[in-house]
Amino acid sequence: MTKFQVYLMTTISTMLVGGAACAQDSAAAGTGLGDIIVTAQKREQKLIDVPMAISVVTGEELKAKGIESVQDLSFSVPGLTMREDGPGSYTIFLRGLANQSGSGALVGLYLDEVPLSLDGYNQLSPVELDYARVEVLKGPQGTLYGQGSAGGTIRFITNKPKLDRIEGHVEAQVYDVSHGAVGGKGEAVINLPIVKDQLALRLAGSYEAGGGWIDQPEAGIKNGNGTRLLNLRGKLLWAPSDNFEAEAMVQVHRAKTKLGLGFEEPDRTVDVGIDRGERLIPKKFDFTIYNLELRYDLGFAKLVSATSYIDHKHNYPFTYIPRPGNFSYNYVEGNDLRYVRAHQFSQEVRLQSSGKPFEYTIGGFYRSERNTMLDTYEYIYSPDGTLSTNGGTLYQNLYYYSYQHSKSYSLFADAAYHITDRLTVGAGVRYFHDHQKSLITYVPDAGELQTANFHSIDPRVYASYKYADKGTLYASFGKGFRSGGFNSAPFAPYKPEKIFTYEVGTKGALFDNHLLFDLAGFYTIYKDMVRRRLTQVGGAYLSESSNIGKVKSKGVELGLTGRVMKGLTLDGTLAYVHSQIVATDPEDPVNLPGDRTDYSPRWSWTIGANYAFDWAANMPGFIRVDFNHRDHVTYIDRSSFYASVLPQVSDSLNLLNARVGATVRGVKAEIFGENLTNQNKAVDPYVGWANSNRTRPRVVGVKLGYDF
Repeated sequence: MTKFQVYLMTTISTMLVGGAACAQDSAAAGTGLGDIIVTAQKREQKLIDVPMAISVVTGEELKAKGIESVQDLSFSVPGLTMREDGPGSYTIFLRGLANQSGSGALVGLYLDEVPLSLDGYNQLSPVELDYARVEVLKGPQGTLYGQGSAGGTIRFITNKPKLDRIEGHVEAQVYDVSHGAVGGKGEAVINLPIVKDQLALRLAGSYEAGGGWIDQPEAGIKNGNGTRLLNLRGKLLWAPSDNFEAEAMVQVHRAKTKLGLGFEEPDRTVDVGIDRGERLIPKKFDFTIYNLELRYDLGFAKLVSATSYIDHKHNYPFTYIPRPGNFSYNYVEGNDLRYVRAHQFSQEVRLQSSGKPFEYTIGGFYRSERNTMLDTYEYIYSPDGTLSTNGGTLYQNLYYYSYQHSKSYSLFADAAYHITDRLTVGAGVRYFHDHQKSLITYVPDAGELQTANFHSIDPRVYASYKYADKGTLYASFGKGFRSGGFNSAPFAPYKPEKIFTYEVGTKGALFDNHLLFDLAGFYTIYKDMVRRRLTQVGGAYLSESSNIGKVKSKGVELGLTGRVMKGLTLDGTLAYVHSQIVATDPEDPVNLPGDRTDYSPRWSWTIGANYAFDWAANMPGFIRVDFNHRDHVTYIDRSSFYASVLPQVSDSLNLLNARVGATVRGVKAEIFGENLTNQNKAVDPYVGWANSNRTRPRVVGVKLGYDF
């Protein structure tokens, strides 16, 4: 972190603390930290009472900051990073636990009660639509969320239907991408009581198109990464009595991108392996979610059932071109056409106590997830390095097929006892069992079905002390787990990974909710980390995953919000993470002890300012400015790159966004700009295979909205 960055953060912190005598802008942060309600522990609690680090972004904040995707969220939540393989395809990391390899996700995604992490490479990434809030739970969530949440969990909470009122929202925006195309988006939400106080329907939908900026000139494709995206949701709430309610949801997501690679060069073009003029298949990222929640109040406890089914279809191209320093430079390049089909059924039943001093949650979870991937690919191989002069041997019509099926179940319990009004202690445990089947083959109608069982017992202990009415100190320990998995022949399977995190923190609201703060420190041990490497077998490069050793990660996170004068609210967040590999298998060719963990920025921070005022009588308005910084991230793979070009490095990012708005006779008008300085930076460090995405160019647009 530079001296200027330290000075800037210190200045902002001083301003926030000094401005505690004024009220906080309710539009920016609700009614204060002490009053924000979350369901991170699968029960309604005040944020200040939850003994873990959580970043909460309300629905109003999502709109005010222009956060529409998981990648937008990553720029606003320090310590959250990801790898993107085309629009909507993300592998998500938190707190230095960043690893693309493995059979499942390290950070879980949920839409309400629906688990969205099908496996490590198939995570459904919803876009913003009628959200109440987003909760980013940091650290292992093995007790309540199980596998896939070893590094944390991101929960997208949608607005429930309201039984007693008609309300809605319509919105339209048009925007221009610098040196790209014009894009547009429309959104509508309506809430309809069908039977007053008993039955209500809430419908939400959006459609977006255009806005691309990446070209493939050799194929005649211009601005080809603009996505046509249709997003629909329907929720039906039935509450026939005071103690029972049922809520059904259907979510439909349809996305298509002509140039769906997501990778780009500094000149905003993309290169395709072998033939630069070849048109690869468009990317399709479709899913449909069905969910039914039943909630029954027994008096002494609440019984909750959550049933979900997901149908997912993903067609996407993938290309690779070795750059200088790659072992395969001037030797191998190619492209893949990948077709993924996935289905997931999940069922959770839990019993939650009502009231204090003893609070508990006990339950069970079942999941069946099946996915297949068909990959037809081609590559050109030139052992004498003549590829750059059109030499080499072309291998076409190659075949890869994988079938994965996981059936898992869990039993979990979490209990807290309020010893006094201020002191609470708690503990939890989850037993997890996973039965996996796998078939991986490079020859049609061949291959051998492999089976294995994985299990884990994941404990959690915590304590919190309320040193003020709105001030809490907490400490916790939690264990996370990720299943093992399979390789294709001739490679052996790999075993599970384990993650242990210790955390201490404090959060609170001072001066009648006028100043909000949260501070957390953590230390994580990540054992049996899985890494993937390329191994040459019979002239072909095959992927092999194996357990290589141990990672240690430690860091500090800070958040402050306050008002320095009437109408002016400032907020700032800061994360420092030091994550490195401390031990490896002596025969492992990928990493050495002391290597920095992939996709882990050392420093990341945000600063935001919101000024609310009246442009004229009966014409309220606002000006909002947000600045997000993220240090560069790295990638190391000694099986693919010479030491002279390692680590592979992204750019550091400095993104400036601003919005100006006014409300005239109920119509909300807004002018917005994103990446105002038009930064053209590599977000991803995976540049050695021409697989890096870059920051979106400057975007300027207008938006009109109306609430009724």
